[in-house]
Amino acid sequence: MDAFTRSLWWILGSSAGGPTRVRVVMALHDRPRNAFQLCKDLALDYSTVQHHLRILTENHLVDGAGPRYGRVYVPSQSLEDHWKVMEEILERSERR
Repeated sequence: MDAFTRSLWWILGSSAGGPTRVRVVMALHDRPRNAFQLCKDLALDYSTVQHHLRILTENHLVDGAGPRYGRVYVPSQSLEDHWKVMEEILERSERR
């Protein structure tokens, strides 16, 4: 298991905020969005979305582009390259 895979399991599959981060990642996988759009689409508080985007960005799971306000996020290439692991995490979280 490589370091990125371990990070995925820890950040998305094992931590308390993992289920919310999975929802954010899946929404971004569907289409790029900014924090405000994620708030509306996922029915989450703006500060909650900002918190999870910060964690996802710091751990290289999502990338942002554009100015700070309105920055659009997408899954990182590393996450796309490890998408099978993401699907395993999603499958396991659905069984809980």
